[in-house]
Amino acid sequence: MSKLPENVIKEWDNKKGPIIFTTVNNKGIPNSIYATCVSLYNNETIIVADNYFDKTKNNLMENNQASILFYTNDDKAYQLKGEVDYIKTGDIFNNMKSWNPKKHPGHGAAALKVREVYSGSEKLL
Repeated sequence: MSKLPENVIKEWDNKKGPIIFTTVNNKGIPNSIYATCVSLYNNETIIVADNYFDKTKNNLMENNQASILFYTNDDKAYQLKGEVDYIKTGDIFNNMKSWNPKKHPGHGAAALKVREVYSGSEKLL
């Protein structure tokens, strides 16, 4: 696993608005969604709560490659790429349930293990 650079972790804490979570099916067709129920789990993993996934979940079952794009209050954009584990039990799932708003179902936790990080065209990891 790759550790997020410290400056990217700080920028995560400075993110503005929802993230864009992109998955790809086994035919290479992408699907992007806005997600607000997200959290930095540790310096290698971002969790996206599955509250209302449809195509996103189907894509994750076919192909675990995904990316997260977020924008900061300082007008910087970051893209995180990696593999996703879809989790329905255990520590990561329980962590997601602890911060996911109770009004949402939290069916599962999509845990992105970060492998690459970009800011614009600059590769940071």
